[in-house]
Amino acid sequence: MLNNVFLKTLRDQQRSLLYWALYLIAIAVVMALFYPTISKMTAFNQYLSQLPASVKEMFGAGVVDYTSPVGYFSTELFSFMVPLLLLVFGIGFGANAIAGDEEKGTLGFLLANPVPRWRVVADKFGVLVVSMILLGLFFWGGLAIAASSMHIDISILKLGEATLGSVLLALVFAALAFMAGCIKGSKSTSMGVASGVGVLTYLLNTLGGMVGWLKGYRFLSPFYHYMEPNTLQNGLSPVHILVLAGLVVVFFIISIPAFTRRDIGQ
Repeated sequence: MLNNVFLKTLRDQQRSLLYWALYLIAIAVVMALFYPTISKMTAFNQYLSQLPASVKEMFGAGVVDYTSPVGYFSTELFSFMVPLLLLVFGIGFGANAIAGDEEKGTLGFLLANPVPRWRVVADKFGVLVVSMILLGLFFWGGLAIAASSMHIDISILKLGEATLGSVLLALVFAALAFMAGCIKGSKSTSMGVASGVGVLTYLLNTLGGMVGWLKGYRFLSPFYHYMEPNTLQNGLSPVHILVLAGLVVVFFIISIPAFTRRDIGQ
């Protein structure tokens, strides 16, 4: 088992994955159950229509009809809640994958086996990606079943596309935490770097919609590439998806030489 780092890491994460999956499914079902009540609150649309466009963007605001299925799920789930939950899981996993094992003293034991360092990085990162995809699938499945059973008029495919966007966004920061762990070997530093960059880039995208001189820099924020396409309404944007996926790949590629070339703390 020690020679197969991927399977060992996946096995170690199975309980955590199960709890997170159940939690995400529960959120999906509860939010779907609330929609029939929200759909009758048409007065809320009048309030939203009076808000400045820059403020609307903070709520995922390309959708003007909050009481529509697209408007409701975009605002309540995909503008903040789902990405945030996936970010919490992803950053924690990414920071713990290498740096956590190093701080616990188990990484040296693993590397004493005939497993090359690059394989350790690749396998652990592979488990990170697979775990995020699985959580996305569980959430999408729960939301799709709940929406269909309640006859909510919304595209199941676009729900999946919006979920994929959330997973990719979270993977960017999870991969950043993973890379930082490979470079520094400190779990707290890895989490701090990824969380700090996450907050700063979120503010850049949000404030960029309200502050004129920041608007031209919004493209530097992963949140811009997640929010701008308004996926639940318009579908996936290949360009924005490629940017997010490209960042994940870049962070992974940097992780390999960063880990293979440095001394491991004991």
